[in-house]
Amino acid sequence: MLRSLISRSALEDGAAAAVAAGGAGIADLRRDAWGHGLLGVARAVVSAGARGVRVDGEAEAALLRAEGLEATCTVAPDLDPHLLYGLPDGDGSLVGAPVMRVAGRVLSTKDIAAGGGVSYGYIHRAPEDSRLALVTGGYAQGVVRALGGRASVEIDGLVHPIVGRIAMDVCVVDIGTADVPLGAEATYFGGRGPMRAGAAEWARITGMGVDELVAVVGQRTERSWEA
Repeated sequence: MLRSLISRSALEDGAAAAVAAGGAGIADLRRDAWGHGLLGVARAVVSAGARGVRVDGEAEAALLRAEGLEATCTVAPDLDPHLLYGLPDGDGSLVGAPVMRVAGRVLSTKDIAAGGGVSYGYIHRAPEDSRLALVTGGYAQGVVRALGGRASVEIDGLVHPIVGRIAMDVCVVDIGTADVPLGAEATYFGGRGPMRAGAAEWARITGMGVDELVAVVGQRTERSWEA
């Protein structure tokens, strides 16, 4: 299963930075707080000094008001969402730490000979003898099909390319000669490693906005918290 891991420390730091940067103090928490989880983000931004939050509709506003949090469906948000969520800008630069880290797991590995085809339709053929890993995460969870053959994941600190077509729930990664154990974590974007600004690469490849990408992935994956 693909997971969206939300960092408590990064969220607290991002909320504080967004509030300190100024504005009327309304945070954008539409689309389930951009896929990060409505209630947890609302608590963090209000604790950091935000005046309130903008949500999608009255049902979400009522939920937060029941928790003692001020919410609106009409007032325009003005706190910087890139600071709040730790998202890369158009140049791929990060001001703070990403709040969301998207990670799958290695299900299996296998050797492939030069010329061997990978995934549906064999649109990728191995240029040399190598080794492949089958990793959780596919288009049903928001790993957009256009990323096949163009994006990468990080496993144990090393970056490996996604090869072949993205499937519904899995993708294939060329791990070369790396020793990758079953169950190893594969980070698509976020965290503190080499894929921390990987969402910017997703945006460049797909033509979608970083906000759209994280919102879709965050709402389609198993979400949990980490430090």
